[in-house]
Amino acid sequence: MPEIMGYSHGEPCRADLQTPDVAAAKDFYGRLFDWTYRDFPTPDGQVYAQAFTDGHLVSVIAPQNPAQGKARAPGQWNVYLAAADAGALVEETAYAQGTVEFGPERVADTGTLAFIAPPGGGTTGLCQAGTHGGSRLSNEPGALAWVELATPEPQAAVGFFQQLFGHEVTEYPQDDGGSYTALITGGREVAGVVPAEAGEAAGWQIYFGVADLRAAVEAAVAGGGEVLVEPDGEGPATIRDPQGGILGLIQLPA
Repeated sequence: MPEIMGYSHGEPCRADLQTPDVAAAKDFYGRLFDWTYRDFPTPDGQVYAQAFTDGHLVSVIAPQNPAQGKARAPGQWNVYLAAADAGALVEETAYAQGTVEFGPERVADTGTLAFIAPPGGGTTGLCQAGTHGGSRLSNEPGALAWVELATPEPQAAVGFFQQLFGHEVTEYPQDDGGSYTALITGGREVAGVVPAEAGEAAGWQIYFGVADLRAAVEAAVAGGGEVLVEPDGEGPATIRDPQGGILGLIQLPA
């Protein structure tokens, strides 16, 4: 499995979990993905954990912020797009009719982070690499494999990402008359944008790869998780962890 040392501007580079119970989430995902962990203290006396697959960094499990904790919010997976200059993208967000939700903020020497949203919503992380530029693996078991944004304003969201990141696009017509839009950077499809279901709030669906989809779904249920979307053949499936975090699972080629 080749280790990734950097990401192109606008490419999904990491997916991290904010959860009300870091220890319980570590146990659940450790059993699901065979992750190992390295713990670090937070300034407020809590702990966050870096997650590893075969010694390669693939994710972070972190405590919720105070507002999430006060609201008793469920766990939430966040996706980050690689940013050459997070500060410049935050400034550009307003001109592109988007919303700045947080940052930019430098996190020690690990990098600069921000959260923005395109028109129609859908919290999107920005990660300007420092010592932590993102996941060291992609499309491997236990690592990020795909992301897609479901939004009530897909055309506006696509235009937003094109303005900020220069994505090219490919449109795939769907049987229901809608369209699935793939965002392209460096000649590769890196993310999708789809129309949200009626009444559905905008948000990213994040998929991690697994070697055996059926076994992974069974492991999720055995660990106290819930299956929201059953796998159809080889996938994908969607699960909810015991703390409420929703994650997709994709069967990787043998």
